[in-house]
Amino acid sequence: MQNFANAAFSPDTVEAMTAALRAALATLPEPVHSAHVNILAESILRTAKSGERDIVILQRIALMELQLTGRA
Repeated sequence: MQNFANAAFSPDTVEAMTAALRAALATLPEPVHSAHVNILAESILRTAKSGERDIVILQRIALMELQLTGRA
């Protein structure tokens, strides 16, 4: 996982990121591998760090990045 040590998020943003991750994971077929979770989480962290707060957008970007890695 990338280093996000300098990232700081408000409780509302953490809630949005958590909801986006859960929603993204819910769309994946079983079994969901830890590599998938890491890719989704990194994408959501990176996107939120850039200022995005919309749960649907965070989810969509994460799922697109997962597809691009060829691990979906």
